[in-house]
Amino acid sequence: MAVRSAQGDGPTSGRWDGGAEKTDFNAKRKKKVAEIYQALNSEPTDVAALRRMAISEGGLLTDEIRRKVWPRLLNVNTSDPPPVSGKNLREMSKDYQQVLLDVRRSLRRFPPGMPEEQREGLQEELIDIILLILERNPQLHYYQGYHDIVVTFLLVLGEKLATSLVEKLSTHHLRDFMDPTMDNTKHILNYLMPIIDQVNPELHDFMQSAEVGTIFALSWLITWFGHVLSDFRHVVRLYDFFLACHPLMPIYFAAVIVLYREQEVLDCDCDMASVHHLLSQIPQDLPYETLISRAGDLFVQFPPSELAREAAAQPQAEKTAASTFKDFELASAQQRPDMVLRQRFRGLLRPDERAKDVLTKPRTNRFVKLAVMGLTVALGAAALAVVKSALEWAPKFQLQLFP
Repeated sequence: MAVRSAQGDGPTSGRWDGGAEKTDFNAKRKKKVAEIYQALNSEPTDVAALRRMAISEGGLLTDEIRRKVWPRLLNVNTSDPPPVSGKNLREMSKDYQQVLLDVRRSLRRFPPGMPEEQREGLQEELIDIILLILERNPQLHYYQGYHDIVVTFLLVLGEKLATSLVEKLSTHHLRDFMDPTMDNTKHILNYLMPIIDQVNPELHDFMQSAEVGTIFALSWLITWFGHVLSDFRHVVRLYDFFLACHPLMPIYFAAVIVLYREQEVLDCDCDMASVHHLLSQIPQDLPYETLISRAGDLFVQFPPSELAREAAAQPQAEKTAASTFKDFELASAQQRPDMVLRQRFRGLLRPDERAKDVLTKPRTNRFVKLAVMGLTVALGAAALAVVKSALEWAPKFQLQLFP
């Protein structure tokens, strides 16, 4: 059973004041809940509709609904729980000590006021989930920050269901973070600057001049922002969005945070220390719904396939590769998602092959695409574009984990 009752299952979009506004909000909320259950109860389940509900304003609204919808988004059979390992994983696992240290540092991830005995019990469950997944999937490698994702699923879903969903997530969305090295993670970060360059060349050039790099966004990416956001409502709202979307959506969301803070960045001294310090301190009062909508918009306008060349041409590139990820279309048809497929390119991309900035790029084709895709302000149809997109990235040099 889920365990986050201490925080309630209220809406994630904030409070409303005023009779008329509250009535309108309640009506929209009631309508959305009805649409979600209609999609859940259809035969077969309307997964595409559930994705649209998860993306659109307010997300999935409550943890009760998430317990029903998240497994559908990941195509996990809730009636088939993972087997319990007969081994003493705490004695056998090479990762146990690191997992133990990370879990002990995760106190702030639990609801305020939770009894100590209950919290300690959940921390023990968190350790067991992580060790079981690693034991069942020896190709996966633990990384610092993984526990921040697992604890979110534990608090919403409970131990058994969380284990099933995180295992699926670890072999799909999180797969590249769980390689033996951080090479693929580094290259996913390399998509950040090309996205910013497409939208705001001035901000991009300022950050390049400051030589700030992208390390400030590392913990955002590999924890799906769970490590840096203090309000659990905002974390699960983002998880609704990410679970319904392409695996690269977290880096697009990271980009829109930086773009949203444009003026703060440009007001900084143009040096690495100043800009890194500013960006690494993520605001807690972000306009999440606006940023989610913007991230979806940018994904449709500038899909990963268009940015792959620029990302591969980032400084210090030593080799290039491509990965494709095409699972959501199959999942929506009630089929098992594909695994991450890896392919190798030969040679290096020359710097002069980078695409020109947004000021010199014709926009007509992109706007035609948006019209055809039926992208709405609320992103009601953007999931269709997200579902059908392919992913390309290249591994780069190793980097250090965040503290």
